[in-house]
Amino acid sequence: MKKLIYIIFLAMAFVGCESFLDKTDPTATTFVEFFNDEEDLRRVIYSSYLDVFTLTTNRRTMPYMTEGKTDNAYSRLEGDYHQQLANGNYNSNSAAFLYYYELQMKHLGRLNTFIANVDVPYVEDEAIREKYKGVLEALRVWHYFKLTFRWGNVPFHLQPADLTDATQPATPKEEILDELFPLAEEIASRLPADEYTTDKYMFNRYSLKALTMRYALYNGRYEMAAKLAKEIMDSENYSLHPVYGDLFQYNACSNNNEFIMHLNRESNGNRATYTFRDLGPHYRTGPGQSYLVPLKSLVDTYWTLQGRTIDNCPLHTKEEYELNPTLNRDPRYSASIMGHGDNFYGEPINIYNENNPMYYENQRASKSGYWFKKYVSEADAFKSSGNFEFAFLRYAEVLLTYAEAKIMLNDVDALAKSCINQVRQRAGLDMAEADVTLPKYNAYSQQDWIKLIRNERRIEFAAEGLRYADIIRWRIAEDVLTQPALGHTRKEGEQLISLKIEDRSFKPNNYLWPFHQNSLRVNPGLKQNPGY
Repeated sequence: MKKLIYIIFLAMAFVGCESFLDKTDPTATTFVEFFNDEEDLRRVIYSSYLDVFTLTTNRRTMPYMTEGKTDNAYSRLEGDYHQQLANGNYNSNSAAFLYYYELQMKHLGRLNTFIANVDVPYVEDEAIREKYKGVLEALRVWHYFKLTFRWGNVPFHLQPADLTDATQPATPKEEILDELFPLAEEIASRLPADEYTTDKYMFNRYSLKALTMRYALYNGRYEMAAKLAKEIMDSENYSLHPVYGDLFQYNACSNNNEFIMHLNRESNGNRATYTFRDLGPHYRTGPGQSYLVPLKSLVDTYWTLQGRTIDNCPLHTKEEYELNPTLNRDPRYSASIMGHGDNFYGEPINIYNENNPMYYENQRASKSGYWFKKYVSEADAFKSSGNFEFAFLRYAEVLLTYAEAKIMLNDVDALAKSCINQVRQRAGLDMAEADVTLPKYNAYSQQDWIKLIRNERRIEFAAEGLRYADIIRWRIAEDVLTQPALGHTRKEGEQLISLKIEDRSFKPNNYLWPFHQNSLRVNPGLKQNPGY
């Protein structure tokens, strides 16, 4: 009986939609009563973004928090789920996998219902209906991209599913992708080409192309990734913002031409954001909780101002760089991370002083001795919330995607090198040495280029939620997530000592997530992924 009830609940998730929306008519009790005009169409789009992508209070889904699943960062609270994914302390009964799977499947059911009924509401301008329909279809594609990347083979439905449909065998991942990629491009062709001046969170033609580009790269479809990146570049709709650090501060986070997919204030009803609470340090009576903090492995990844690794630079020793992360470093470090010895709110950070609120053993302090500076403004130090806007995807990713796709095709053309140079030059590197068109780069093998582009992505997008997908698709998680999570390094006697937070593990089968046992019990069509 319990299994039957759960199956019915699952089926309702595919077709139900009215209960989660703010209805204009509070007495509406049926779908027909609710879904009847243009404002209803707009509201279902708003709600479809909000719960899954733009709910700023939900640390389980905020992009910056997903860095806690990786070698970039440590997530302090186990209940946020990121910590478990990073240290390997999970199995098929772990609540995280039920949470994320049901979240995606629930919204897919709602989207299928909305799309199937999109012709019902009255609108005066049919172009509005077509735009909203395209946005809903694009959101559905996004969900399936996420599902297939995490679980592989999953149930696949582009129509409202009945009870029989909802329990059919999963569709192979490659079959789903073979349908999704052409579908995404077709949807993009129907969306407006220009950037929205309002509703910036909604898809337009090029933002959907950019998302499709991302997952083409993630799934090894390099020709498609390069083609879409080139189309976005050729549109000239976007450009790199002149100052890298300003993108993640109030200076430019809501006013730039680089953000392609937005988490802007309008997308969440002008709700507050909580980046200082989640990422910032506890300052006197400030709200910082250090829920997510950078690790030494990320700090050491920042190359030098000249574009060299810290263990291959004639100017300073590796030890000097480890002890002083700001020494001769890529300027993106200082724009992204702060730690012991840096200044915050006019005072030096001292993580080893027990009387300092940022003492590393304090509950609300950083266990690593570092904090992200991205999205952390001193203006929010004594506030309960903030007003940050974010990018889900920005133009720098387009440039580096084109470069990576061409590298993987072993065709490092002039445009690929230009893309890397544009990102490096904007970051403030010494281009007399870091310019990849210099003769010294002519001897680079494909593996050399791969090392360069992977590191470029890591430091360019630190704390922006891309690292987990990267270590999974590059199949390096079993290397980088089997190393201890370490923090700030100092010298004691003749030895370098780093703060240790936790040991970590990652097994080869962990590249795919397990289906939760509840999901397997209610859907006999699902097959558990190997190793769980």
